[in-house]
Amino acid sequence: MKWNKFRLKTTAEAEDIVSSMLMDLGIQGVEIEDKVPLTQADKEQMFVDILPDMGEDDGVAYLSFYLEEEENASAVLENINRELKEMSAFVDLGECLIEESQTEDLDWVNNWKQYFHQFYVDDILIIPSWEEVKPEDTDRLVIHIDPGTAFGTGMHETTQLCIRQIKKYTCPGTKILDVGCGSGILGMLALKFGASYSVGTDLDPCAIEATHENMEVNGIGPDQYEVIAGNIIDDEEIQHKVGCEKYDIVAANILADVLTELTPVIVKHIKKGGIYITSGIIDDKEKTVVDAVERAGLEVLEVTYQGEWVSVTARKN
Repeated sequence: MKWNKFRLKTTAEAEDIVSSMLMDLGIQGVEIEDKVPLTQADKEQMFVDILPDMGEDDGVAYLSFYLEEEENASAVLENINRELKEMSAFVDLGECLIEESQTEDLDWVNNWKQYFHQFYVDDILIIPSWEEVKPEDTDRLVIHIDPGTAFGTGMHETTQLCIRQIKKYTCPGTKILDVGCGSGILGMLALKFGASYSVGTDLDPCAIEATHENMEVNGIGPDQYEVIAGNIIDDEEIQHKVGCEKYDIVAANILADVLTELTPVIVKHIKKGGIYITSGIIDDKEKTVVDAVERAGLEVLEVTYQGEWVSVTARKN
């Protein structure tokens, strides 16, 4: 199907009010492009695995929306221009130019693939299924990851912090639980490091699907890696499935605020002497997580850093 695309040039300051106006006029979805850097609050609330270069913020924003060919574009644009004229009396809307073009349906689910290519984390090669392993990399530890819509390509600092700690503490026979498994990368790498069994939990059905697909690509069967959908923090059925004092390592690459809720619950799933690896912690939340870990009776062993992100590793004595 072909769509008419309309791209409205405005200011970054006005993008929220303009997009709200478009939605009020019946526009089903609005794409926003700007160069506004992520705030500290943004970083605390989201992980960004694959982030294109944004350049310097120029105060300009582009709002794009799509109309089907049979829709009356002239009437829609007339309403939009009328609203913009009224709003411009009290808000700086910039140029308010609207460019029109035509586009085909896009495969939004797979469009991210153009940004994801093979890369290294220390001596580990992380590679998508559509690329080939180079001859010089055949002796490396290789893991194939197609994250789809799940978090966890391995490119983000938080994931890399976890990978290094899991590698450090995994030994033959290790059983590991990954809370918020995303693409399944941590549990699968633990198996490649010598672990005997991995369990992953996640709230997102897309993560469960992505993990199963990545297991198949890497030749990992359900006898090695079990994936459970649900919230281990407050779902007793999930807690029962996961099992008590069963894991040598528990990893949780989640946000700091979630870790403070998770930590007192997760302690019962860790074996005595077991290791708890946390990440997803923006640097100014380090003390919050350390305090939560210590309140849960765990001994902090290490705090490691990469960029603005922190990983806290502790032991259950």
